Amino acid sequence: MKRLLSLFAAALLSTPLSAQDLTLQDAITMAQQRGPSARSAARSRDAARYRDRAYNARLLPQLSLTGDAPSYSRAIIPVLQPDGNTRFAAQQQRQSSLGLQLGQRIPITGGDLFIQSGVSNINILGQQETRLWRTNPVQIGIRQPIFRLNTLSWDNREQDLRFDASEQQYLEARENIAQQTAALFFDLFAARTALANAQANADVNDTLLTLNRGRYEVGRIGENDLLQSELQVLRARNTLDAAKLAEQRAEAALRLHLGMPGNAPLALSVTNEVPNVQVDTVVAVQEALRNGAALRDADLQIVQQKRRVAEAKRNTGFGATVTASVGYNQTAETFNDAYRSPLQSQQFSVGVEMPLVQWGARKASIEAARADEERVETDVRVLRERRAQDARFAALELEQAVRQLTTAAKADTVGAKRFEVARNRYSIGRIDISNLFIAQNEKDQALEAYVRALRGYWDAYYRIRRLTLYDFVKGERIR
Repeated sequence: MKRLLSLFAAALLSTPLSAQDLTLQDAITMAQQRGPSARSAARSRDAARYRDRAYNARLLPQLSLTGDAPSYSRAIIPVLQPDGNTRFAAQQQRQSSLGLQLGQRIPITGGDLFIQSGVSNINILGQQETRLWRTNPVQIGIRQPIFRLNTLSWDNREQDLRFDASEQQYLEARENIAQQTAALFFDLFAARTALANAQANADVNDTLLTLNRGRYEVGRIGENDLLQSELQVLRARNTLDAAKLAEQRAEAALRLHLGMPGNAPLALSVTNEVPNVQVDTVVAVQEALRNGAALRDADLQIVQQKRRVAEAKRNTGFGATVTASVGYNQTAETFNDAYRSPLQSQQFSVGVEMPLVQWGARKASIEAARADEERVETDVRVLRERRAQDARFAALELEQAVRQLTTAAKADTVGAKRFEVARNRYSIGRIDISNLFIAQNEKDQALEAYVRALRGYWDAYYRIRRLTLYDFVKGERIR
């Protein structure tokens, strides 16, 4: 690991340093605050919160103003004469109205309470012109469906699940951003490490080529060894060029993800310390099944299917709607008189709907709804099993990543030491050039494997967080 950090430090010599180097946690915080993915997730969460706020506002008392603009009609109507005959005459009528209504929905019953007040003006034009004012100072009433589905109660259940799902989606999006950031962060780290290693190899191979040319001139090595050394130099230069391009591409990808300007200094600070996380697979499965937007969506689907079954049962059979109200009204020729001495009024009605012949449509609708409900329940059960499986394997993968990281760190140390020994032995002529280059390749492979293992650990770490929405370091849910 020390060799890895020294190589990385060498790579940073050509990179402008900021006042503080960028750590992995810094990068994640930056991505979650101002990255394009974070802004999109925040807007989605805000939209869901505003929709929930709008829904809850509609459950509060609603005050509305209603009315008709002056309307005009002309029609031929029958007029009964004193002698019993009927005469048809033209009648012209103008009418306008204005009303105010306060309504409140009742979640328990699904009915509506209302208080309303209104006034209307009617002008009948013709031979006998008539002007009337009709007032309704106050009227209190209720409309209550009977033997019908309480849609408001189901709406509340669905909205609660929909809101919870949106909140879980936001948390998952943040953890997904963290996982993506870690991947891009270590992609750049790997690219810069590879660049530093490629530069070091190029320098070593140039030195070896100079040494081998001197040896060839004095006859200590053959032409084949010299050509092999020249070939290794060419390969090292090609590798260095490819590493430079890969480093630029990785840096550009990380900048875009973090929302950083293209000219901002970007120096990474990487440590070999990783969290000592002990993930209990039982806890991981429990938290994965307790949290997660997909499971909230699944619960919503189940509720919606149960609602469809209830609708098929209750809304296709016998039903009734009771409307009752009590209030005051008055009719007069002047506006002021229309509000004097109002008369009490009562209204009561029961609307009944009773299908007689449906040719089996109701039964078929119920069975279809039940079939859809069973299908959704099966899909949800499979989803829960798959999520539990993913959480269990994610926990095992994190344990494996720790072991692989430890092994790769040792292999990197051993590989670097072996190459130094091989280079020293080659310098004194104890081994041939082929064995030297084999040691160099093994050193490079060990370094690459270690960087890959370090990246794999952080990927597994943030994957288990995203799947469970649980912080195993702090031992608490992510909020």
